Amino acid sequence: MDKVQAFGKNFTASFSPFATRTQQYVKEQFGQTEDKTELPQDYIELEKRIDALKQVHQKLLQVTSQYSNEAYDYPPNIRESFNDLGRTITEKVHLLSSATSPAEAQAAFTAPPSAKPQPKTFNHAIARASLASSQVLQNTNPGAGEDPLSTALEKYALSSEKVGEARLAQDQQIQSRFLAGWTTTLNTNLMFATRARKNVENSRLMLDAKKAKQGDKAHQGDGTMDEEVRAEIEQAEDEFVNQTEEAAGVMKNVLDTPEPLRNLADLIAAQVEFHKKAYEILSELAPVVDGLQVEQEAGYRKNRES
Repeated sequence: MDKVQAFGKNFTASFSPFATRTQQYVKEQFGQTEDKTELPQDYIELEKRIDALKQVHQKLLQVTSQYSNEAYDYPPNIRESFNDLGRTITEKVHLLSSATSPAEAQAAFTAPPSAKPQPKTFNHAIARASLASSQVLQNTNPGAGEDPLSTALEKYALSSEKVGEARLAQDQQIQSRFLAGWTTTLNTNLMFATRARKNVENSRLMLDAKKAKQGDKAHQGDGTMDEEVRAEIEQAEDEFVNQTEEAAGVMKNVLDTPEPLRNLADLIAAQVEFHKKAYEILSELAPVVDGLQVEQEAGYRKNRES
């Protein structure tokens, strides 16, 4: 019985502040209170900046979270089979180089996969389409020697696969050095600030509830404030001030941390590295394809003149 009574007292003690705050909040919402303790202007400005920072994180993460999705640039209109995704372009080219007949060449494309399915990225899709197209041309006229377009497509396929791998490397860097950091700021740092602000709001509601209670007593009595009520209000004021100062400190810390800007710099660095790598790969390929094109055009003109 004593345990039940003790539980009842503890429950009442913990529930009472919540009920008091809720009652005060409802009164304020319906305009049933005249006085409302105002927050310091500096504190209000910190709240606005925190809200803005939270909005920035939500907006940018909504877009950049796509870096966690391998197929974010994969064409939705194509259908690739399990065999298409079974081997890398490099592996297929190696198998094709040792093929001595169209049947062996076809077998290179349908060989059992050596590892997990190949990535579904735009560049990998271009690579697979280019290599398949190269093989179509080669198989159409196997005894006619090397076809310039077929050769160019094969080389383009190899380069496109390299660009695709560079894109995947970029995505890994962005996930670990940007997305992880900004997600932590949003879900941890800014969450701490939200909780601290909630504590301020709760302490303000308690303070105003105490003041309102004293006001009601004053209307019913002689208007004097007894020492017990005065002590309760002073205690509530101290709690409000302490919570406000603590929340301001938390918000300043979140706003001043260099992590978000450092993470953004890492995002840009990863993008720069990818585009630089892609430029190098395609710059190496371009003169080779140009040479094939010039050679083919020269042969075409020679045949026209003869």
